[in-house]
Amino acid sequence: MTSREARLFTLIDCPAPSLPEAPPDPSVTLGVQSKIRTGNEMAVTDLDRTQGASSEVVRDINRRIVLNLIRTRQPISRADLARVSGLQRSTISLIVEGLIEEHWVLEGPTGRLPRGRRPTFLRLNDDRVIIGIDIRPTQITVALANVNGRFSSQEVIPTPADPKTATDALIQRIQPLIQSCRGKKIEGIGISLPGRPHAGHLVFAPNLKWRDFDLRKPIANATGLEVELENAANACVLAAVWFDRAELGRDLVVITVSEGIGAGILTGGHLVRGRNGMAGEFGHVPLDPAGPLCGCGGRGCWEVFASNRAALRYYHESSSYTEGLSFLDLLSLAEQGDACAVAALEKMAHYLGRGMRMIVAGLAPERIIIIGDLTRSWHRFGPVIESDLQAQVLPGGRAPRLIPAHEDGMARLRGTVALVLQKDFGGTRDLPV
Repeated sequence: MTSREARLFTLIDCPAPSLPEAPPDPSVTLGVQSKIRTGNEMAVTDLDRTQGASSEVVRDINRRIVLNLIRTRQPISRADLARVSGLQRSTISLIVEGLIEEHWVLEGPTGRLPRGRRPTFLRLNDDRVIIGIDIRPTQITVALANVNGRFSSQEVIPTPADPKTATDALIQRIQPLIQSCRGKKIEGIGISLPGRPHAGHLVFAPNLKWRDFDLRKPIANATGLEVELENAANACVLAAVWFDRAELGRDLVVITVSEGIGAGILTGGHLVRGRNGMAGEFGHVPLDPAGPLCGCGGRGCWEVFASNRAALRYYHESSSYTEGLSFLDLLSLAEQGDACAVAALEKMAHYLGRGMRMIVAGLAPERIIIIGDLTRSWHRFGPVIESDLQAQVLPGGRAPRLIPAHEDGMARLRGTVALVLQKDFGGTRDLPV
């Protein structure tokens, strides 16, 4: 297994077990209890049970290795799985047969070789599906995707003002989707939110203006499905490392620029959530304590200077245009040569670059991925952001590579798919980063 392949399969959501180099002699450990000192007391460990647990952990790790290799390299044969993973062919055969029985993996077609037995290729079963939900301040998207992240349906509805009405509306849309999936296995429901969920509750969502609310339980009870919640920027990190599988590195930050600004952080291949899931709220770090009021209740936060809403505010302050204007309209006006639109977007871009300096100084990421409608005019405003970012790189430091993601709003939805699949495939430490 290559060093990159090895990185693919380190567990994320729990520390990797420390396994012995060789199994101990059963005659020594059979029925023996080991005393371990913990503080002023002695803890007793049953080594028989430890041995059993270790074997189960090893089997689970190997299963994830094989499942992820099939996902990332499909179609792939059993022989190639053994070669790439370094596992014995007998082990590969046992794992693959189990995955076929569980309907995770399908066989076919058959390959051709100059001589010998023809290999049978393996791929993931597209009949295992996920319901993805992307909640934004103005609209909610409900979609159905297969395990490979390909979407077969999408429905967009306006975002209700209160969470109870929104939850009822979501349940009404989800139930027909479930009915349409007869013959398929629904793995669960993934939900992306413009805020910070914790233990099923939405605890911080200033742009959504929903207060502490249990979103998971009513949807799970009504559908009978597992429900996973994640911050929108974190969902975009998951989408990047699960489905974009480029050499993104193990230290990156995804910045989502829309009504507000969100940040998802990958450090050393770990998705950083922090206490109560609140890590990454750079959008609410104040740049000017005397600045405009922010939805979080503070003043002069980064997002009130560098979000889509900020650009629209700049335009309205300098133009006589009074009709309802969207951010996409503003981009279009800039492309048509509207000087006020160009100036408003350039001001937004300057603040984006300046705000990114704190991310670079604090986290030193290899790459920063920018997601948002602004990337449609990256040729115009990308150089402004890069120039401001590089103007104050600390001595000895290096500016990260900025990557605009032209994803047409799908990154959050794809992240909801990865969010649900983690229970079988593992977390971000299992992924090719």
